Amino acid sequence: MLHTKSNSDKMSSALQLKLNYVTAYRENRLKVAQDILENKLFFEELVAVSFSPSDKNNHKACWILEFVSYEELNWLQPHLDFFCANLKILKDESAIRPIAKVVQLLIKSHYKKTENSVLLSEENLQDCIETSFDWLINDTKVATKAYSIRTLYVLGNHYVWIHPELQIILNKDYADHSAAYKAVAKEVLKKIK
Repeated sequence: MLHTKSNSDKMSSALQLKLNYVTAYRENRLKVAQDILENKLFFEELVAVSFSPSDKNNHKACWILEFVSYEELNWLQPHLDFFCANLKILKDESAIRPIAKVVQLLIKSHYKKTENSVLLSEENLQDCIETSFDWLINDTKVATKAYSIRTLYVLGNHYVWIHPELQIILNKDYADHSAAYKAVAKEVLKKIK
């Protein structure tokens, strides 16, 4: 009996082909993100590949997920349990940075409470808090740390213990970091005080 590919298998192959040709150039990433925005059927697999570190296109999927999230953050709503529970499995900095930005977008949206807000469960929020602190204190690049600082600042407006912890970390690490880190730390420390 001949096995024919299902539509989802064809979509999977099509997404992987698109990801194979993604480069770090912004225009290139935007084009693939636009393809996803025009065909939502790719989105579920995009999320899955974003959290599959063994997939050669993992970091590229994360780049695209960030761009898609700027336009359609609410598409993540049915995937939030998976997304938040798997934040810790990411180890490649090229994957972590865009996902840290998506976490920041999710947290801001959750607390905006508008018609199109994304709603995170308490467990989702705890996963975001824990992972953001991990990214802040571990050896990640400055962009990831900056997104984490801003995410934790917003969360600290709703969890009383976060701002004091964040303040301690930022004051302790301030001298050891780049000008970019110092600028974000200074901005957030000023808001906390």
